[in-house]
Amino acid sequence: MTDALLHAYTPLILWMGLGLILFRFIPQDFPRFLGRGLYWVGGPLQILALARRTDFAQGVGMAPLVTFAALGIGLGLAALCLFGFQQLAHYPAHPLASRFAWLGERSAQGSFLLAATLGNTGYVGLGLSPALIGTHHLGWSVSYSITHSLVGGYGIGVMLASRFSRPEQDNHWWLQLRDVLLAPSLWAFGCGIFTRTWELPTLIDSGLQLSLWLIIPSAFLLIGMRLSQLRGWSSFQPALLPATVRVLIVPILIGLGTTGVGLSGDPRLAVVLMAGMPTAFVGLVLAEEYNLDRQLVAGSIALTTMALLGTIPIWLLLFH
Repeated sequence: MTDALLHAYTPLILWMGLGLILFRFIPQDFPRFLGRGLYWVGGPLQILALARRTDFAQGVGMAPLVTFAALGIGLGLAALCLFGFQQLAHYPAHPLASRFAWLGERSAQGSFLLAATLGNTGYVGLGLSPALIGTHHLGWSVSYSITHSLVGGYGIGVMLASRFSRPEQDNHWWLQLRDVLLAPSLWAFGCGIFTRTWELPTLIDSGLQLSLWLIIPSAFLLIGMRLSQLRGWSSFQPALLPATVRVLIVPILIGLGTTGVGLSGDPRLAVVLMAGMPTAFVGLVLAEEYNLDRQLVAGSIALTTMALLGTIPIWLLLFH
């Protein structure tokens, strides 16, 4: 297990550390530019390449169902927390009422839901899985990641960001549907599935696959850059609760649930690892695009990324 963990952690720590250092010497707007580039170009390219080349036969039935369950658990728990804090607002004398008063802002509510619900199954999840999951069962990780990206990041995530970016009275279902349909990765996945039987020129096909080797390190760099922007405990405190939901509660419930239905070994480990991935970059990009609380999402990304180094050995011991 030590060798697998070392192999998995090395690129994550290396590129994150480089991002921490580089942020001091680059323009302040570069992380936002890189994040939007990953959303509009990097993510779609990754989805396109995976859709064209992945054999979904293994895990194609079970993994998406587990993904839906994980998304539902994360969103449901976060929504319950929000409801509870909103009820506290009716009791201003309660000590927790002032502590969570910032959740009265719609921008903070949207970011809270995004941070707890969306995991980085693409860049981080698929970057770590090959070192931890047997080659024959990587289809489970890929199937989970693609389902999570399409249904979670570019479906539920876009709908939440669109909804909480507007005053309640200005919300219309067709505006959220429009924003979802414009998400680039949905179109990339459709193109990938549609062109699976097409024989692309060698140069284009090789370039598409090699792009993954650039996209994943770029995402790790962005983590380091975002960590550099956080200052003091105040940057992390609001993110504690969504981070706990994201990297502890959801994977534990998924691990217990899949065990209960008879899943074991690498397939079970694959979905538990994916369920416990850090808060997704797409949450931060959506916060940028829709003017939500960027600090909350960035803090959750930082906390969950650091927590990942400690949770992976736990999932290996409990669910492998």
